[in-house]
Amino acid sequence: MINKKPRSQSRKARHKRVRSKVHGTADCPRMAVYRSGRHIYAQFINDDDGVTLAAASSLDKSIKGQKVTFIERARLVGELAAERAKEKGLEDVVFDRGGFKYHGRVAALAEGAREKGLNF
Repeated sequence: MINKKPRSQSRKARHKRVRSKVHGTADCPRMAVYRSGRHIYAQFINDDDGVTLAAASSLDKSIKGQKVTFIERARLVGELAAERAKEKGLEDVVFDRGGFKYHGRVAALAEGAREKGLNF
């Protein structure tokens, strides 16, 4: 019998490893990404104060109604997140991929945010 850990448990271990190195401040917040089976979420977090500064997700009204692929939707979420961060005066962020591979939807979200002017 094969004893294999569930994917979620492995992802949480990877995320713990990433979080030991990534820390957000007021000047350079952490852009945390979470990817579920159907949706993707991004938020900007100041870890010093434990405060979320801005957030965006594929559940926002401007994105939810569009008929696009998951990857295109992730890019739209990245662009929306970058616009909301710019409104708050944020330009430099630290990217936290949340234990997910930097591939597919996570990479598309990051590229969308970079296109709108975020630096990470």
